[in-house]
Amino acid sequence: MSDYVALVPLRGGSKGIPDKNIRMIAGKPLCAWVLETACLSGVFTSVVVSTDSPRIAEVVRGLGLPVDILDRPAELATDEASTESVMLHAAQKLSFDVLATIQATSPLIKAEDFKNAYNLFNAGSYDSLLTAVRTKRFFWNDNGTALNYLPHQRPRRQDFAGSLMENGAFYFTKRSILERENCRLGGRIGIYEMAAESAVEIDEPEDWTVVERALLDRSRQPLHEALAKIKLLVVDVDGTLTDAGMYWSAEGDQLKKFNTRDAKGLELVRRAGVQVAIITSENSPIVSARASKLGIKHCFIGVESKQQCLAALACQLRIDLDEVAYIGDDVNDLDCLKVAGFSACPSDAFEAVAATVRYVSKYAGGMGAVREICEMICASQAKNSTR
Repeated sequence: MSDYVALVPLRGGSKGIPDKNIRMIAGKPLCAWVLETACLSGVFTSVVVSTDSPRIAEVVRGLGLPVDILDRPAELATDEASTESVMLHAAQKLSFDVLATIQATSPLIKAEDFKNAYNLFNAGSYDSLLTAVRTKRFFWNDNGTALNYLPHQRPRRQDFAGSLMENGAFYFTKRSILERENCRLGGRIGIYEMAAESAVEIDEPEDWTVVERALLDRSRQPLHEALAKIKLLVVDVDGTLTDAGMYWSAEGDQLKKFNTRDAKGLELVRRAGVQVAIITSENSPIVSARASKLGIKHCFIGVESKQQCLAALACQLRIDLDEVAYIGDDVNDLDCLKVAGFSACPSDAFEAVAATVRYVSKYAGGMGAVREICEMICASQAKNSTR
């Protein structure tokens, strides 16, 4: 087995779009999109960020992903420094057989792109690989000669194979090629064709608008389609699995009120093949006991950053965040609700939460909200399986 390492160059001196690599786009820092996808793909033995910026390093660490930081010398973070120089620096510090250099400016990469490119690279016995999109436009030289067709035999669009345009999303390079040729491409070169939408790299402010719209459009798929792809359901506790009340016995013991119908909903979801997790900021043994009673092994209590916890769990389970459903009711759930593929809340959730989620339940927290959403997930997945 070859050792594939993913390298994501993130320098701090972007001029066209200041702080580009950590600027928020569609609900998360730009770099988070490719880092999450690389971690979730299962292709790479490690994912490494090369950066000269302590601020970028701090943001990356805050994502809660299994990503290593490689300090980049200042001379390799100038406008004149080449990507190859960053790759060669990484080669001095890291052990790998194949280096996958991933551009954060291509956040539309999907985990399946890495998987498919990996399979293509191995099947074709390639030494390096680039990504490209197919275009059926006709290209010309400045001197008036056609580049990719014969004008007197102008093909119909449906008969025209078109040309492959390098989109710069990512590259695979064997160590031997990189060290021998000081170039990301060499030897036997493979081309992995990506979706047309991935042709846009974020270099200028107008590119930002186009890519953000595409990222947001992905999250606006029909409700039943979003629910049908769910592989992990994550629920908050207070105000979601409970009515948010705080109860105390005469002896001073804290109590919580759970709903047995919600418990049945979680059981039905698990029977449908969806994993279930509980994430709560309260450090309560009651929650652990309830999770144990329900057979839920992924239970996290006393969590300071729910988003980091969610990201780490998704990576561990090899589940994309688009395949996660999250139910929460208060502001400390907002970060998770914004990045999950499907988000929901009880009818009595905090106003800012209700304004953010994809679906607001007809029922209040601890009164059947979780059961309703569980049944929606089960129904959508059953419908999808019969197609």
